Amino acid sequence: MSDVPAATPQDETDAAGRLVAADGTPLKRSLARALRRQKLRALLLIAPLLLFILLTFIAPIADMLFRSVENDIVSRTLPETVETLGEWDYSSGELPDDAAYLALYRDLSVATEYKTHTRLGSRLNYETSGISSLFRKTGRGVEDMGELYQDQFEDLDAAWKEPETWARLMASQEWLAAEDRAGTPLELRDGIAGALPNTARAYEQFAEFTQNEDGDDPAEEDPWAYVYAMLWLDLTGPVQMDAYQGPDAALLEAAAEAAPGFESQTWRAGFADIDNDWEDVEVWGTIKAYSGEFTSGYFLNSVDLQLTPEGIEKQDENQRIYLKLFWRTIVMSLAITFSCILLGYPVAWLLANLPMRVSNVLMILVLLPFWTSLLVRTSAWKVLLQQQGVINDILVWIGLISDANRLVMINNVTGTIIAMTHILLPFMILPMYSVMQTIPPSYLRAAKSLGATNWVAFWRVYFPQSVPGIGAGSILVFILAIGYYITPELVGGTKGVFISNRIAYHISTSLNWGLAAALGTILLAAVLLLYWAYDKIVGIDNVKLG
Repeated sequence: MSDVPAATPQDETDAAGRLVAADGTPLKRSLARALRRQKLRALLLIAPLLLFILLTFIAPIADMLFRSVENDIVSRTLPETVETLGEWDYSSGELPDDAAYLALYRDLSVATEYKTHTRLGSRLNYETSGISSLFRKTGRGVEDMGELYQDQFEDLDAAWKEPETWARLMASQEWLAAEDRAGTPLELRDGIAGALPNTARAYEQFAEFTQNEDGDDPAEEDPWAYVYAMLWLDLTGPVQMDAYQGPDAALLEAAAEAAPGFESQTWRAGFADIDNDWEDVEVWGTIKAYSGEFTSGYFLNSVDLQLTPEGIEKQDENQRIYLKLFWRTIVMSLAITFSCILLGYPVAWLLANLPMRVSNVLMILVLLPFWTSLLVRTSAWKVLLQQQGVINDILVWIGLISDANRLVMINNVTGTIIAMTHILLPFMILPMYSVMQTIPPSYLRAAKSLGATNWVAFWRVYFPQSVPGIGAGSILVFILAIGYYITPELVGGTKGVFISNRIAYHISTSLNWGLAAALGTILLAAVLLLYWAYDKIVGIDNVKLG
């Protein structure tokens, strides 16, 4: 029953002349409240379906769109380096100054401990080959740059070997007195950040890692060699010792006097000792080009372009594969759809016009492939289509071809079209059959009684009424075909694979999810564009499933 209150003879008007319900509420307000309750009830009924669509369809697409432009790993892993490179001009052909190498040392010293430098190398390796191994090698060698200074400080005074010494220098008295120092964020001692800014920051990073990643007390762990390098940097700069009045001040003063005489090297020379590729301006250009939080690089790679420090350029000719794959995917999917129409239409007509007993048997044969594994069906086509396979053997046996001229029907476009037509044919037959069942046979008899031939009666009367079924089957088959990758992978070889095979490769093998997301987004846009064109030409309202 409806919740909408109906006006009755007992309804009265208020002082303003408005109709009111029996409870005195204005009838218009009561009606609006009842309609809101109805809409809320309807929304609650469909809420599970909406939630399911949101979680399984909308959210994955949104995630794919985000991954196709997301690129914060560079700025997150190398924040100081990215900031320093902001003023560097790649087009000058000169390497960045020593400040950029120092920033890189700071960033990589921390990233190496968190093991994020390898992920960064893998990301940049998609753009410039060899950077992945460069970052792995640098991660192993960057500690040696700090150990050069660590050894000299420890030789100067054994106190620098003790974790307690560093804790007394850097930490506040409140933090040192805390019962759970492993779980209490480090508080720096007053004045230490002003006296030793680089050292204080490095020790904070060390303490944060020790507490959050290892769950240990920083006062009981040896600092990183990076901390010693930053101490040398502070002590050889404009030291402000008057800003520090804490414990071990004498130890710090002795270190300040000795530090200028330590053996040292420029930060650039230190990286060059690890790997000479750090002297390559192209490496620095790649870091700068992909330093933004968002990038168009994935989409550019998807259309055989690339983002370089000098701007957008074409990929090398031997790497231009994606536009070719997109075109091949569209053309082959259309060919598969057309072949399914040619083969499926007569079968659907027979199913719709034969006696029910015979039609049911044929329907079982149509549905039989659904009861067989896709992998088994595809593997069967590999056996049938190969040059020493069943089909070629039969053609040789009946004399249509010679044994020396066996047909090549596998690992190419032909094999993919044949196998996928067989697999997707039921998805074309079923929509056409359901529509043909609704076409009265009397229409054909009436056309013939008026003098039409069998062909004219079919083409002018029967076929136009079956077009909605063809449209529904075509959309279904085309969308399924454009996203298939198992069958093309097994029977297509290098010439019959689809763009979906490259998407699967980047997701499961190369782990370049950004490029896979960009390729998937372009494929989705292409499908939507073709769907829009179909609607304009044929009309989506003419698509029926029976």
